[in-house]
Amino acid sequence: MKKSPTVSDQNFDDWIAMRMLIRQTRDAINRIREDELSPHGISPSQAVVLLVINSIGKKATPAEISRWLFRQPHSVAGILNRMERNGLIRKTKDLDRKNMIRIAMTKKGQRAYRDSFKRESSSKVINCLSQKERQQLKSLLEKLRNRAFEELGVKDKPRLP
Repeated sequence: MKKSPTVSDQNFDDWIAMRMLIRQTRDAINRIREDELSPHGISPSQAVVLLVINSIGKKATPAEISRWLFRQPHSVAGILNRMERNGLIRKTKDLDRKNMIRIAMTKKGQRAYRDSFKRESSSKVINCLSQKERQQLKSLLEKLRNRAFEELGVKDKPRLP
């Protein structure tokens, strides 16, 4: 005979289901973005990095990009290295602080950034939600993110571009 679930069992089951839904949704949308961006020669990760660089402006550094994305610095460094090899960004030493690297988009990177706004397929996905539903989803995700950051002891929440 199956015992009735306790609150913590139900919380865990809910967590597993939500985690799987979030991951499957992210991966499916990411695949759509890969298909949209591949003709422009960039990946979804690179498109997001270009968006962050554009948002930060002249003060963009690998550390600041990592903070915005809430990714490990070595992960962002790998993406930046590939982007530099592909001619999308340029790394330069900061003139005032010699140990600091600044990140700037090249002309090719600026073109890729503009091209990344062409997103017909991914727009079809988000358009299945009403404006009210989008706001609710955003609010709920921010609430979960903020609680997770609290649990991690993260003081400075990453900004949204």
